[in-house]
Amino acid sequence: MRLLSTIIIALRALRRNKMRSTLTALGMIIGVGAVITTVSLGSGAKATVEAQIASLGQNLITVFPGNFTTGGVRGGWGSASSLTVEDAESIKLEVPGVIGASPTTRDYTQLIAGGLNWRSLIQGESADFPSIRAWPLAYGDFYTDQDVRTTAKVCVIGNTVAEQLYPGIDPIGQTLRVRNIPLRIVGVLSAKGFNAGGQDQDDIVIIPYTTAMKRVTKRDRISAITVQAQNENVMKRVQNDINDLLQQRRKGREPDYTVVNQIEIAEAANKSSETMRMLILAVAVVSLVVGGIGIMNIMLVSVTERTREIGIRMAVGAHGKDILLQFLTEAVVLSVLGGTLGILLGFAASQTIAVWKHWPVLVSTPAVVVSFAFSALIGIFFGFYPARKAAQLDPIDALRYE
Repeated sequence: MRLLSTIIIALRALRRNKMRSTLTALGMIIGVGAVITTVSLGSGAKATVEAQIASLGQNLITVFPGNFTTGGVRGGWGSASSLTVEDAESIKLEVPGVIGASPTTRDYTQLIAGGLNWRSLIQGESADFPSIRAWPLAYGDFYTDQDVRTTAKVCVIGNTVAEQLYPGIDPIGQTLRVRNIPLRIVGVLSAKGFNAGGQDQDDIVIIPYTTAMKRVTKRDRISAITVQAQNENVMKRVQNDINDLLQQRRKGREPDYTVVNQIEIAEAANKSSETMRMLILAVAVVSLVVGGIGIMNIMLVSVTERTREIGIRMAVGAHGKDILLQFLTEAVVLSVLGGTLGILLGFAASQTIAVWKHWPVLVSTPAVVVSFAFSALIGIFFGFYPARKAAQLDPIDALRYE
């Protein structure tokens, strides 16, 4: 009951100077709001990246061309490819723990169907593609190993291609022309949406890699090799074995490839966003500390203004600990009110950004709890000195204060 009456008195004292109390709490409001917004955006982005990485497939290992020296010039990912179909076949046959491997070719070109056209990604893959990428079909069937061996003129299209070229029509069995080559559609992939880089994953046409290399692109090298490991526990070992096998096939030449696993891709994608989030969090923490200093400053002013009031209370029987508790409660109430308004501001800002910019947000309950607790601790920490100063006033001097 005593604590409740102390809180009521504290609220009454803060209400007497509404503008000053609001401006003092502004630092806490902005700081806590920034923390909630930053953590919400960071958690949403991280969850989205993890979902997108998971959508690439299960236990995925990818071999990219690049990381080589030719004539003293080093290249990176995307350099001229030296990967071959034989590399992919060797990985599938010779590396223990590999349950699927697909040579991959990529090329953007114009598609024609009836009186419509659409530019899209043409991707050559083996018949293992649906399993490796964990990408089921919405309807129809995927092409077979026999289609790959015979360079069959068949294809499987993404949902976006189906909507653009076959609106209101069942595309199964229809003909799709790619560089004047007629391809028969045998299946439509289920929709996956956009990836973390903003690319529409459904804007794609999958064809046998043999068809892509011999009929469409006329290239003898592949763009990448996608490999599926048996389970997560063997991924690192399989990755090392692939490195060793490819190096053996190159007879000691400097590696002209890069092997990465799904976990490394996720870590790389999260690294830049994590750095930015930490910078913004640092700014938010500084704002909270500045808000705490503001609370200390205003409480010192309040002690000076209410010196006679403190003297009167001591004269009628109040002890130093009662004065200490009173002013400390005022500081904590001011800080907690600022923290509460900051949480509401953080929620509102997160949702506004999500709607306005279409960014993913995920409000973290631990972040809300920690922010609220931190605001209370700041009130205690920065309010203790002014409260202690008030409690140590001499009653006689306080009554004489003008």
